[in-house]
Amino acid sequence: MRQIAVIGLGNFGSTVAKELTQRGAQVIAIDKNRDLIENIKDSVTYAVALDSTDASALKAIGIQNIDAAVVGIGEDIEANLLTTLLLKKIGVKNIWARAISPLQQEILNTLEVDHILNLEEEMGKIVTASLASTNITKLIPISPKHNIAELTVPKSLMGKTIREIDPRRKFNINIVAIKKRVPAINELGERILEEKIENVPSPDAPLEENDIFLIVGTEKNINKFSTI
Repeated sequence: MRQIAVIGLGNFGSTVAKELTQRGAQVIAIDKNRDLIENIKDSVTYAVALDSTDASALKAIGIQNIDAAVVGIGEDIEANLLTTLLLKKIGVKNIWARAISPLQQEILNTLEVDHILNLEEEMGKIVTASLASTNITKLIPISPKHNIAELTVPKSLMGKTIREIDPRRKFNINIVAIKKRVPAINELGERILEEKIENVPSPDAPLEENDIFLIVGTEKNINKFSTI
């Protein structure tokens, strides 16, 4: 079982800590704010109030033995950088550090941090890509050249099949799944549209209204496909 330390328990850090715990990891949640520790202690493996810029305090809880550390400290850039530097010196091998400014990201690059989390920049890219197209509901970069996108099926493709569209040959994209909104009745007896995902969509099933493609490809090719 992986042991992961999450340092800094704001909205980002606390969410990461709780999600990791739910996924089976042993999580050490760390913050100098005792109220935040009190709020999360029942949702993680171990929660401790300490100053993460104190090397002795970090070593005392065995930080050197963990598999990975997430530095989620946001506004206090000095504490973020010093904590990251101490983790490097102590010998933590897999460090994920949050950056909220270009300068901070540059410093973290200099420190050779394993993973830099620039949440504001990534979210800005997602929002921009989504606003730039009427059909693309979400576009997330997964590498410098590739993205995964959610795309509402254009009206021109209603009733057609993936085999007829031939997206790989004609547009150099891959449709990896289709979200379908299926009529259902909830616990209150209300009619709703329940979302279901076909991870291996049939190439011969006609596309329906409200279907959503999950597509992998370059942003240019995805945009081209979204306008057909």
